[in-house]
Amino acid sequence: MPLSDYSLTDFTAGPYTRPVYRRGQGPAVIVIHEVPALHTLVIDFADRLAEAGMTVFCPSLFGMPGSVPTKAAAVKQLFLNICIRREFSVWSDGRSSPIVDWLRALARQAHEECGGPGVGAIGMCFTGGFALAMMTEPSVIAPVLSQPSLPLMGGKTGSIDATPTEIACARRRFEAEDLSLLTLRYRSDKLVPDARFRRYEREFPGRVESIELDDAVARKDTGMAPHSVLTIHLPDSGPGKAAETKTIEFLQHRLGIGGRTAP
Repeated sequence: MPLSDYSLTDFTAGPYTRPVYRRGQGPAVIVIHEVPALHTLVIDFADRLAEAGMTVFCPSLFGMPGSVPTKAAAVKQLFLNICIRREFSVWSDGRSSPIVDWLRALARQAHEECGGPGVGAIGMCFTGGFALAMMTEPSVIAPVLSQPSLPLMGGKTGSIDATPTEIACARRRFEAEDLSLLTLRYRSDKLVPDARFRRYEREFPGRVESIELDDAVARKDTGMAPHSVLTIHLPDSGPGKAAETKTIEFLQHRLGIGGRTAP
């Protein structure tokens, strides 16, 4: 079973209660899954984080935990469920999703339980930008945005799903605490256009490391256009696989694991 090595608890903060799967030892990393669910390949990625010395917290925000990802399931989940739920802000520039408050509380508790210098946060696809908005929680020190896809239909203008207050807070913290942001995408991905990545670079000059991949390095047998950098389209070797290695090293460095040098 994909989640058989994980403990399961329900975590409540504000109006939301969601299941959280946990595995590993060491500083905490919140892995915020992509559409359609906390699927098998997100779990595989979380397993590798645990093997690299981290305690992974995998909240299930939508879909069936442990399911196999398919294109049909992603489309159904996105348009028949997620887009109409109040805890998500799908369309608006300059606005984060209400569920981010719950994720901040989860990060705060994870830091209290696991110790270390702080918490990593990885958002993927629909949840990609959540890791940036979580920076208003002081425990979050290692944000990773993998194929950040919100707001939908707003990419040409460089829109992002964070408020001006959240952006300003992240900017202050990056400078004051010498932190940085890791972003990942496939260059051809229409859900993650150039303007959005250039916006991150403008908002946080000198504090963004972008990994932008060509389609040729993606896993080929998925039946889907390249999108999911760390899961569905992650190959077994080459530059695409190196994106995962870089992500793990970024987290290890920020969380003080294994004596890694600065990226």
